[in-house]
Amino acid sequence: MSKFKLVALTAAMTLSLSGCELLSQAPEPSNQTASNAPTNYDINTMMLLAQQQNESELQTNSRQFKPYQHYKTLGNYVEQMALDIADTMQQESELGIAVTSFVDLNESLQQSNQLGNQVAETLYHQLQKFGYGVIDFKTRDSVVIDKTGDFVFSRDINELTKRRIASHVLAGTLIYRPNGVEVNARVINLTTKQVVATSNKVIPYFVLQNESIQSATAQLN
Repeated sequence: MSKFKLVALTAAMTLSLSGCELLSQAPEPSNQTASNAPTNYDINTMMLLAQQQNESELQTNSRQFKPYQHYKTLGNYVEQMALDIADTMQQESELGIAVTSFVDLNESLQQSNQLGNQVAETLYHQLQKFGYGVIDFKTRDSVVIDKTGDFVFSRDINELTKRRIASHVLAGTLIYRPNGVEVNARVINLTTKQVVATSNKVIPYFVLQNESIQSATAQLN
């Protein structure tokens, strides 16, 4: 046997013996970790925490979502609401409808804002376009003229007619959801208080933010 082969064989035997020695010295696996692992846990609590985390992530993603490009406007959503109302009021085309400001759904039902008033203003146009008789109860009996302009609208009850000029009223509420404002509208018979038409739409925050509707986009902060 050559000297080179002898050296290689000796080295291989040395490595083999070293490996066996290391294996023999290695500690045996311990069950301490497994025995110390908790065996009692509340699965309901874990599921509740997971659900809360998912809801939190959903709200965060919904508020942050903003499409790169879109062509939706507030008027598009209000037009869809007017279509819903027209579909359920086909037998009521001769009504005189007064449109009021949409209010926040809270204890008082007496708080409106830019969005609530703009939805009402847009519905004036949409209902008139569909052929309904729309009554503007904020119109004075005469025009007021001063140095700044000519005015016919008023919110002073003393300047407005006290007689009933509408048979129905269109009113609605605003609910601020994680992804947008839910708008609920209904047409009510002023005499019987019967609801004769309804509509419901969620207007995304990115649409309202694009039109600088401050009262709604403030919910994002």
